[in-house]
Amino acid sequence: MPVADKSELYRRLPSVDEVLRLQQITDLTEREGHAAVAEAARAVLGRVREEIAAGRLNSSGVELAISGLPEAVERQLRQALQPSLRSVINASGVVLHTNLGRAPLAAAALDHLREVASTYSNLEFDIAKGERGKRDVHVERLFAQLFAACAPEPISTVVVNNNAAAVLLGLNSLAEGGEVVVSRGELVEIGGSFRIPEVMAKSGAFLREVGTTNRTRIADYSRAISEKTRLLLRVHRSNFQITGFTEQPALSELVELGRKRGIPVMEDLGSGALIDLRSVGISGEPGVADSLRARVDVVTYSGDKLLGGPQAGILSGRRELVARIRSNPLFRALRVDKLTYAALEATLLAYIRQDHDAIPALRMLRLPAQEIERRAQAVKQKLDKAGGLSLEILDGRSVVGGGAAPAATLPSRLLAVTCEGLSADEFAARLRSGEPPIVARVEEGRVLLDLRTVFPEQDELVARSLLAISSKHPST
Repeated sequence: MPVADKSELYRRLPSVDEVLRLQQITDLTEREGHAAVAEAARAVLGRVREEIAAGRLNSSGVELAISGLPEAVERQLRQALQPSLRSVINASGVVLHTNLGRAPLAAAALDHLREVASTYSNLEFDIAKGERGKRDVHVERLFAQLFAACAPEPISTVVVNNNAAAVLLGLNSLAEGGEVVVSRGELVEIGGSFRIPEVMAKSGAFLREVGTTNRTRIADYSRAISEKTRLLLRVHRSNFQITGFTEQPALSELVELGRKRGIPVMEDLGSGALIDLRSVGISGEPGVADSLRARVDVVTYSGDKLLGGPQAGILSGRRELVARIRSNPLFRALRVDKLTYAALEATLLAYIRQDHDAIPALRMLRLPAQEIERRAQAVKQKLDKAGGLSLEILDGRSVVGGGAAPAATLPSRLLAVTCEGLSADEFAARLRSGEPPIVARVEEGRVLLDLRTVFPEQDELVARSLLAISSKHPST
């Protein structure tokens, strides 16, 4: 298309002000406000100009676009005013999927959160005394009760916004200006470029590496201790494993060395399970109680991984050390709000009651493969007569995710689906573009859906979405 022709097409387009004077648009402006509608009109006109520039619109195409401007602006506005953060169906089989928000909250947590968030609360108010209180009390009492049986001495707990913050706060409070001894095999990087050496540098502590990548002995720690040493650090390798010719001192050895030399031991546990994971078929993943039972001085862990609660970083340990952490000015900058406390308190109460199935992540981990197969068969039966779909139920494995138990998998049954006329990647993209979006796996040319991570009440939505896609691509 000649440049002159494009210039003529551009001149035909109305201005934003002219679009806003259209009757249908003025009605929209009264409902949604001038600023939002004007921005939507700019976006629509901008797309039309891009189409002209690319040579994809001729004279009749531009006229058609102009005639449809009111509808296009309304669609653009509707899309712009929708929340970006949306609920999705996780059919990936990754229980603690970091990109999908990790642990879903328990129903009791949602109820308590709604109750606290929709009115005023006693977040920092002592009702009995009628004076200012401390926000820690709402969950510290529950942590103390949970750890009373396993810890040889009273345990205190503080909560910050995530485990990275917990590690930073612990290092800054206990080792600023001094050295922290850590094994080279534990200088990990987890998601979001969170690197232990860099966090340590930000904390004001100095890294003292010992051992080698695959072998570190207790003697290495002992030789590294000097008058500058403030902390011995153990970092759980939560998202990878070192196998083969390896060696690592037992946690009890490290604690014994710390007690002998008068140096605290802090463990970055990461995931933070509050139950024995062997009960759900996962071995080799230490829990918080294991570390406290071994007399680790301070343990840091997450709230939204194996604990099954909201995003939080938790530090539990010896009272005098946790008191030092709490008095750090950095604690106020990293503290959490009433929403986190409400969700965490309700989650911990489920542990107190030993109602573990009330916590969605734990319930999913405990789900037997037979129950997953029963649900997969029910979905399959609804779709067996759908044209264009091919469905099969296969053996498969679910994973914990969230940087927890990297080698552990759980037996599952997968619904393998193909759709005639669509590649597996195209089919998965259609699932993600549905309402609600469904996130699945793609392997060997098939879409795989693992219902372990799908809530039972969502099974019908999965079936409807698959049926809707197949109806648009019927078999020939």
